[in-house]
Amino acid sequence: MTLRDGRRVRRVGSALLLTAAGLWAALVLAVVVVGRHDERPPSDAIVVLGAAQYAGRPSPVLRARLDHAHALYRAGIAPRVVLTGGQGDGDTTTEAAVGRRYLRDRAVPDSAILLETVGRTTSESMRGAAALLPPGGTVVLVSDPFHALRARVLAWRNGLRAVSSPTRTSPIAQEPAREWRYVALEALKVPVAALFPTW
Repeated sequence: MTLRDGRRVRRVGSALLLTAAGLWAALVLAVVVVGRHDERPPSDAIVVLGAAQYAGRPSPVLRARLDHAHALYRAGIAPRVVLTGGQGDGDTTTEAAVGRRYLRDRAVPDSAILLETVGRTTSESMRGAAALLPPGGTVVLVSDPFHALRARVLAWRNGLRAVSSPTRTSPIAQEPAREWRYVALEALKVPVAALFPTW
């Protein structure tokens, strides 16, 4: 390789790195912007993305999502709540079942609750939630702010018309350094979700 060829390779490499960094920065901005936007039009259902549960009790993250969904339901945003989340390794119940118990204790009737109990990832949960709703159904997605954009992408890929209403009380949102780590990771996951929705 000549000196000129070496310079050309370095220029191309630098240009590619700058382009990749610019795209990632744009995605970080998109994750932040969507996460700060709260939409709650009348819809067919409220879809709650699962999070950890401990021995049948919701983790603080899951509890924040359930409380937010409960407030939306009580406000009449949708007649149904879809709870997602399967059973983790070593668990005896599913995230969705724990969520149902939590909402029932807060006067949400069983008839208003639909369960997706298989999903272990956002992609699996969204696919299962879509199967419970009419094609093209309208949904309000409830999760943490950093998760809102990817959840919306996956909802769209599964035939749902989705907006997001992120919870503001999750412990993740109370720790800026931790939340920014999640945001940075989501900026990498969003394009994967858009291109490979079953991944």
